[in-house]
Amino acid sequence: MRILFLGDVVAEYGREAVRDGMPRLIEEFAPDFIVVNGENVAGGNGITPKLAYDIFRAKVDVITLGDHCWDQREIMSFFAEEPRLIRPFNFPGTCPGKGFIVVTGNGKKLGVVNAMGRTFMKADVDNPFLLIDPILDEIRKETKTILVDFHAETTSEKIAFGHAFDGKVSAVVVLIPTCRRRMRRFWREARLILRMWVFAGRTIR
Repeated sequence: MRILFLGDVVAEYGREAVRDGMPRLIEEFAPDFIVVNGENVAGGNGITPKLAYDIFRAKVDVITLGDHCWDQREIMSFFAEEPRLIRPFNFPGTCPGKGFIVVTGNGKKLGVVNAMGRTFMKADVDNPFLLIDPILDEIRKETKTILVDFHAETTSEKIAFGHAFDGKVSAVVVLIPTCRRRMRRFWREARLILRMWVFAGRTIR
């Protein structure tokens, strides 16, 4: 299985990079699934339903979010309409939306989990280290291939999360490239193709 992950996608230039660059990436890598972190596509502050559809039209399978996911008020009701848009699972259970999904394509299945760290984050979220196991168990009923998008501020928390779930998931990706060179890749059935930061019309590898 081949997975293409893009993020953060920031503002208009990032959206243009996804729209214009996706055909080339699909041709080059032939991914089975495409996952995009879209928490900053609306001018760097959240996402709107219209912009989410723009991203999905680029053949994206799942959009993940982060601490800015509530910045655009109109997104609240959109979660009920579009299950492919997921938010960090460790927000309180009363929040709209879900924190994971299993998507199917090309005869394969991929579980995607969205999680958020706590250190230096303004959002009040539960501990992802303690709460993720039941979600992984639920996904494993359908597939063993699991990608976790872990949105966090500090390098230490990202690395700790990677160590904690080594062998439990197929891959953990982080969005801010502070520990990009040290980020661990967890290989099971998945081959993960990383494009870590889409910004200002260019892709930084």
